[in-house]
Amino acid sequence: MNFNELAAELKTIRDWQRYAVTEMNQAEVFFGHGAADAWEEANLLLASVTALNFAELAQVMECRLTGFEKQSLWQLLQKRIDQRVPAAYLTHQAWFAGLPFYVDERVLVPRSPIAELIGQGFQPWLTTSPQRILDLCTGSGCIAIACAYAFPEADIDAVDISEDALVVCERNIQQHGLEHQVTPLRSDGYDAVKDERYDLIITNPPYVDAEDMADLPAEYHHEPELGLAAGDDGLDLVRRILREGATQLNEGGMLICEVGNSRVHMEALWPQVPFTWLEFEQGGEGVFLLTRDQLVAHADAF
Repeated sequence: MNFNELAAELKTIRDWQRYAVTEMNQAEVFFGHGAADAWEEANLLLASVTALNFAELAQVMECRLTGFEKQSLWQLLQKRIDQRVPAAYLTHQAWFAGLPFYVDERVLVPRSPIAELIGQGFQPWLTTSPQRILDLCTGSGCIAIACAYAFPEADIDAVDISEDALVVCERNIQQHGLEHQVTPLRSDGYDAVKDERYDLIITNPPYVDAEDMADLPAEYHHEPELGLAAGDDGLDLVRRILREGATQLNEGGMLICEVGNSRVHMEALWPQVPFTWLEFEQGGEGVFLLTRDQLVAHADAF
């Protein structure tokens, strides 16, 4: 069925949502970039086309789309299916920790379970409010910015090796009006902040191993490989983060790091290290916590 025929038959937001869900399910697109299923993905596309949020969409499901809105949605849906472009890149918006962020193919689409930890204020792990926070491998800046909302008195450095990613990060910092609190810095690991000390280091580094990289669905190939690939076991950068982390932390400080499926490699390499593997009510795994004292105690292992 061509677009003109569809536009004549599908009139309301509900009509187009149902159609989008059916088309994406039949095409077997992969949902792993901020939407759990075709229903949520259709909402992302419709929200972009109508400039309504999800709650507003739910209230106007029987309202009709204009011809221009139908055409825009159709075009987005075709790219989503034919080119396997994640919806966040099509709409240039992603949600993390309940906050909106601009994204494009210079950065990964935000989707870390660390959002849940930020929403909880990192309780019960933090005993005092952190004054200095480092978001290592910041990408879009979503973790740093969400932490700024959670800890309004904290100074936060958002570092990344990618200049392109930092352009996006700075745009998001400005969008949220946090220039006074979040500082974007280009850095290879800790290099640019060697003289700084933090109460909390949070990092979602590249951690996909070679085997998983070879098997990634097509949607992931729109993301920067620099933000995903991390060698044969996915731990190329994590080794350095662990080895140098203690010197970047204040007394009583802690490191929180996401490694996803590469957890199995970590447990095999360092069985003696007491990683605290965090659990999430909203889904997700492969995030560990180590205190500064633990990093110091096991420095020889790293």
